[in-house]
Amino acid sequence: MPHKKVVWLELFNDLIFVAAIAKVTHILLHLEEGVIPSSYLLKFVLIFVPIWWAWVGQTLYINRYGDDSMLQRMFMVIQMLFIIVMTASLSVDFDPYYLPFLTGYLGIRFITAIQYFISASEEYGERKLVAKFLGRGFLFGALISLCSLFFDGGVRYLVLYLGIAIDTIIPLLGHKHLKKVPINTPHLLERFGLLTLILLGEFIVSIIVIVKVKDSIFSGITALVASFVLVIALWWQYFDNLEKKIDKESRTSGQIIIYGHLVIFMALSLLASTIQLSYIHPVDSTFLVNFSFGASLIYFGGTSIVFHKYRFTEDRLGFKHLILFLGLLGIFWTSSLLLPVSGLIVLIEMAVFFIVYSFLTVK
Repeated sequence: MPHKKVVWLELFNDLIFVAAIAKVTHILLHLEEGVIPSSYLLKFVLIFVPIWWAWVGQTLYINRYGDDSMLQRMFMVIQMLFIIVMTASLSVDFDPYYLPFLTGYLGIRFITAIQYFISASEEYGERKLVAKFLGRGFLFGALISLCSLFFDGGVRYLVLYLGIAIDTIIPLLGHKHLKKVPINTPHLLERFGLLTLILLGEFIVSIIVIVKVKDSIFSGITALVASFVLVIALWWQYFDNLEKKIDKESRTSGQIIIYGHLVIFMALSLLASTIQLSYIHPVDSTFLVNFSFGASLIYFGGTSIVFHKYRFTEDRLGFKHLILFLGLLGIFWTSSLLLPVSGLIVLIEMAVFFIVYSFLTVK
């Protein structure tokens, strides 16, 4: 399969998402009586999904139909303006920022739909049918979200997210059609890898924050080393698998890569926040243990699904590996609940788990 080159404007576009990801991750640092309220966890998901889908929408269009033409560049630049508007409006207090958020999100989605319609007018056969199907589907989802303007209160948000839900499941509904126009697997994996690097950058931000905290030299150095080892292990596990164990010649619709990375990306945001929660925030110990190891389990599940599907057959892990990883995670999780431990110990346990996970999946 020919490798479609990632163009510079795609990388510039990613930089805007750095701010969006930072804002949504910051939601997880809001504590009430030592725990993150369930309403904030829900808002994290509700804000994260549109950001992810806005990025995915343009990435997938470029993957199948992009040509780095002047017209495509123009559409991307306009989209970037809408991304900035959407990012500036991200807040746990939805109501005051509803209109700019809606304007930013719908601007992104309408442009993507228009791009597909233009490609449909230029393509032939299955490529034409797929472009037309995706353009119509995304336009329909965006129009449903637009209708939220006619409602107030909770109904407004139900209509908004109904449109977003329809938007995100359109590729799933057209799975059979999309398989006939497969993704460019090397390009898509590279794009998701680049966004993963951005998310790993949130770990570095958290590490810098804890380094600034005045504490004993021993605990400060231990927290620094444990958290840095954690992020290195995550980097090692993800990118060595991506580079060495994945069959980049696979011709698929790419849906496991796309939707699996939603799980991976949310888990990385959760894990990045655990560094600060475990060391500088007055967090309830039971909540911290459940939150930290729950996030680890989500990441493990997401990466296992994505990488198992695309691994070379001879490199696929067996059932014994699954039992080993779940067993090790279960031991750390259970022991930390039965014998209450400090946030620093939780960090160390997470680092150990991901070292083992990385070593056994990339060797």
